[in-house]
Amino acid sequence: MGLRTKFNLVMLVTFILGMIGAGFVSHEMLQRNAREEILHTAGILMESAMAVRTYTVKEIRPLLSVQIKRNFLPQTVPAYAATTNIQNLRTKYPEYTYKEATLNPTNPASRATDWENTIIDYFRNNLEQQEIIGEHKTATGPMLYMARPIQIKDENCLSCHGKVDDAPQTMLARYGKANGFGWKLNEVVGSQILSVPMSIPLARAEKTFYAFMVALAIVFIGVFIILNLLLQFIIIQPMKNISSIAQDVSMGKMDVAECNVHGKDEISTLGHSFNRMRRSLNNALAMLDE
Repeated sequence: MGLRTKFNLVMLVTFILGMIGAGFVSHEMLQRNAREEILHTAGILMESAMAVRTYTVKEIRPLLSVQIKRNFLPQTVPAYAATTNIQNLRTKYPEYTYKEATLNPTNPASRATDWENTIIDYFRNNLEQQEIIGEHKTATGPMLYMARPIQIKDENCLSCHGKVDDAPQTMLARYGKANGFGWKLNEVVGSQILSVPMSIPLARAEKTFYAFMVALAIVFIGVFIILNLLLQFIIIQPMKNISSIAQDVSMGKMDVAECNVHGKDEISTLGHSFNRMRRSLNNALAMLDE
């Protein structure tokens, strides 16, 4: 097996191991970065919903307190304001979803599904837990969800959702008496659930991964070619010249030219040493002929 073949085999094995290692590390890192990007987006949207709820309670509801006595306005409800805000966002980004899923809602549209009930039950059984992050599959692809409990911490909420007799008549006229009552202070009655699509960031991460691997392969091929050229002109070709002259000398051809060597590297040192050995051999043969 020639020197070039051995060198190329070592390079090939090194490349394969390097590609596997770099591919594993880069893929994990890109996937992690994509997930962090999704979580960051989900966090912004969730905080946006919380900001709208707070704004509604502090700014909108006091301004409409008189009108509510004549006509119930859903715009004064924090959940309605937050949901409507995200619904407006969904006109441009329909894959994002937000729901304030509730076990016993005033508005039937907010009633929790079986999957959402599981999340609410977890919050009800773990009151110290303030957030859940997970994944679930949908028809459009995997979704990352962020969920937070809806817990009754303000007694003012019970004026509408406590006893039926205490609820505003305008609200009863709009939604009826069947749903949304019987809530208790500090009770977890539902969950804010925000779902963000994972397919686009993950696809972008996969695309970046393949581009990186192709670029890495191109770099390796370039390095492979350059190293082979250097191997040819710096090592193999000089070694072939020395080997050819050594072969001629060993066959008794003492009149062949000396090795043409330049520089001070190891190959040049070998060439100079071979030339000195050859001259010493010639002198020794000349002395024998005398």
